[in-house]
Amino acid sequence: MSGHSKWHSIKHKKAATDAKRGKAFTALIKEVTVAARIGGGDLEFNPRLRLAVDRAKAANMPKDNIERAIKKGTGELEGYNIEEIHYEGYGPGGVAVFIEAATDNKNRTVSEVRHFFSKYGGNLGESGSVNWMFDKRGYIVVSRESVDEDALMETVLEAGADDITEDGSNWEIFTAPDAFQSVREALSQKTIDVVAEEIAMIPQTSVKLEGKQAKQMLKLMESLEDHEDLVNVWANFDIDEKEIEAAMS
Repeated sequence: MSGHSKWHSIKHKKAATDAKRGKAFTALIKEVTVAARIGGGDLEFNPRLRLAVDRAKAANMPKDNIERAIKKGTGELEGYNIEEIHYEGYGPGGVAVFIEAATDNKNRTVSEVRHFFSKYGGNLGESGSVNWMFDKRGYIVVSRESVDEDALMETVLEAGADDITEDGSNWEIFTAPDAFQSVREALSQKTIDVVAEEIAMIPQTSVKLEGKQAKQMLKLMESLEDHEDLVNVWANFDIDEKEIEAAMS
């Protein structure tokens, strides 16, 4: 996952001044709806829904909006046909990109996703073209400034984490999907601030990018993540932290 936690943490710093709240709310509502449709509306037995609801609350989404999104997902409210779909492709330099979308118009969404890939030096691939390069795992990013390595390791390993790695100014914590929630709770109990967290598609290898290709890849990521139909975007790029900061400034 080298390089990706840097992207997460820099985006997190920008979030406080992000003016795209409307789009953010739309994506969050869709994620809550899709999670409820796939795993049911009980947060205790649906970790994906629980995480989606936590994100919505962190974004100050009204409680009524969250409850309505859950009911739409479980079918308690009619007239809302959102479909989950995955897109796969290659970015600049052969970076593998795996996208999770929630859309009410597949033709519109795939056309716009294809346009982004073409615009920034990549191409949209066929289903199955890159998903074999990723493993589904719990993924949590913690700033290295916020906690000592030994204290962090003791906390998360006891809670069921598989591994901790260093990535620039961050610690990356990896878990099995079913251990993700227990590790989140352990960090919360120790008041350790989390930069990013998700049940993610973790790349098995990474592709180092610099210069023009790095800038193109970051533009592609930003465009994809800003699209209101795209819920999650994962890629196996490794870009220097300073280069990411320069491109995002």
